[in-house]
Amino acid sequence: MLGAAAALSAAALRPLVRRAAPPPISGELLGASHQVGHLLRGGSLPAPTSERKTTVAIVGGGISGLSAGWKLAKAGMHDFEILELEPECGGNSRWGENEVSRFPWGAHYVPLPTPESRAVRELFEELGVIEGYDLSGRPIYKEEFLCFSPQERLFRHGRWQEGLLPLVGATRKDLDEYERFRRVLAAYRERRGEDGRRAFAIPMELSSREADLLALDRVSIREFLLVNGFTSTGLHWYVDYACRDDFGCRAADVSAWAGIHYFASRGEEAAVLTWPEGNGWLVARLCERLRPQIRTDALVYSIATEPSRTVVHAYDPRTDRTTRVVAERVVFAAPKHVLPYVLADAGRAPWVGAFEYAPWMVANLTLRAFPESRRGAPLCWDNVTYDSASLGYVVATHQSLRTHLDKTVFTYYLPLAGGDPAAERRRLLDTP
Repeated sequence: MLGAAAALSAAALRPLVRRAAPPPISGELLGASHQVGHLLRGGSLPAPTSERKTTVAIVGGGISGLSAGWKLAKAGMHDFEILELEPECGGNSRWGENEVSRFPWGAHYVPLPTPESRAVRELFEELGVIEGYDLSGRPIYKEEFLCFSPQERLFRHGRWQEGLLPLVGATRKDLDEYERFRRVLAAYRERRGEDGRRAFAIPMELSSREADLLALDRVSIREFLLVNGFTSTGLHWYVDYACRDDFGCRAADVSAWAGIHYFASRGEEAAVLTWPEGNGWLVARLCERLRPQIRTDALVYSIATEPSRTVVHAYDPRTDRTTRVVAERVVFAAPKHVLPYVLADAGRAPWVGAFEYAPWMVANLTLRAFPESRRGAPLCWDNVTYDSASLGYVVATHQSLRTHLDKTVFTYYLPLAGGDPAAERRRLLDTP
């Protein structure tokens, strides 16, 4: 008691130290041009005042639309247009850059392409991501594009651990369930259906169509875990995190088929391909090749199929004018939930009206110095906090080849997975 009183007296006698006010945080709010996109609901867009013809019109300039254009060009067909709503292409793989680093605004990695991912391998060969193949036929990747170590860490019980499967504080029951879940996934990963297809493949359209596998789409991945006796809190968090990471939804809202596909389709290798700007690196390379065919600031508000052609109406908000694009074929590579607004007969398909996208918030934070590494595992590429609403943050400069960095950029991901996607989207748009 005497020692404590003396310490308090000494503290009271010390002069008060005033901390300097923290520097202001500057920045801006960015995002999709929803004000322009929402014009689809009003139905008051101007009629076309000009017309042009093309063989193929690609609606949407994200990775899907750019990949479709790349594939057409590879086949020797260059008479096509890519119509993109935003001022630049990229969609969920857009990226930014400042004096410190390039950084992603969305998708930030690609799993190592499986044997079924033939088009992805073809693209990666062209871009120099795949430098060749070994004697067993496995790709040899350019080292600078493979995610550097250390790759992942998790903060739980006041300390960082390597990897995302919760090990700090895990009980013997938890560890046993982790191992049993690993064996379940391994069985699905190795399984082939009677149709000769892998149970879970990328692209997912190449997955087996066996009835018991498709039945997994009728229960949630959370139900699947419980029915199979998986009750570990750590395992349920891990699966729920994977669902939020890939789909923006909780495990109770993701089908068991989709949840298992996340794990079983990728192979056991944990390595991924990534760049400082995430998948924006791919966007930039595809745009370089497709620049003559890209039309930005083009809001497609009508697609009408006629006997020998398809007519697309594309509105330019900069000039307040609409162009009629007459095409032999149309590739629709935009978000599916806009189909009822642009394609009259699409509304009759039940899946069109039911399709929703989960809203996300992404923040890029430029730091004037690296944070101190303590409490366990050092700063990694992917840094996650257990039981947090967010997915954590990715370090954009993790892939930098520079030998010394004073500053960095953290890319923070927050899926709004708390409730109905439409309500969460409204909350996001209404938040200042």
